[in-house]
Amino acid sequence: MNKNELVSLFHKELRYEAQTPGYIREETEHVVRHISEFGESGFIIDSNVNNVNVKAVIKNELNYFNNLKQDFEWKVYSYDKPDYLKDLLEQEGFTGGEPEALMVMKLTDAHPLLMDSQLLDVKEITDEQGIQHIVNLEDAIWNESHEELGKRLWRDKQSSPDTLYLYGIYEEEQLVSAAWMYLETNSSFASLWGGSTLPLFRGKGYYTKLLAARAQKAYEKGHPFLTVDASPMSKPILEKCGFDCLAYSYGYQSPTIK
Repeated sequence: MNKNELVSLFHKELRYEAQTPGYIREETEHVVRHISEFGESGFIIDSNVNNVNVKAVIKNELNYFNNLKQDFEWKVYSYDKPDYLKDLLEQEGFTGGEPEALMVMKLTDAHPLLMDSQLLDVKEITDEQGIQHIVNLEDAIWNESHEELGKRLWRDKQSSPDTLYLYGIYEEEQLVSAAWMYLETNSSFASLWGGSTLPLFRGKGYYTKLLAARAQKAYEKGHPFLTVDASPMSKPILEKCGFDCLAYSYGYQSPTIK
């Protein structure tokens, strides 16, 4: 499967057709939007706009979410059209985040990640206390609150335990590295999240171990494609493991609803 075919498969399964736990999917002529069922931020994951209608569509979505009293993210990929979509979003008050690399890999039987058996120190996290440990870890690394993340992970783990898998590495009963994965509904993809390690414990291969644990579970469950939005720090590690960079993604946050 070449790069263009991978992009098409990703777009079809994880943008256009995506179903996300805790969200109501709504498809219009121009966008696929997801509305939070729990008062969290919504998001637009896919858009079909052109030079003629793009400004009107953006304004319409701002009005739509404003009526719902819900902030939202408009996810833009580097292959989206028109090329200046990001500029138009900024003109309407959206705030853009740092670009992330869209990394995708297809697993095969002999892939090194699937052959890695040195994972005894990787623990699967299944309870609320373990998820709170993840929240504490993320808070410490990024110096901001991840309370909403913790609530969503625990809610998803309770409601759909076979679609969310969380893993961590402990040293002296302290969680020092963690990551999780969603097995996407009606999809051949598993999406990878997290992969954070406390600074004092980096350089020990923990990121790769957590990657291997998730790859093995995804393959076991029949999801041969792995995808992750990677930071500049993670991208080189993922490339060494066989991931290809297909595009770049940008999360544009809507103006805060007052």
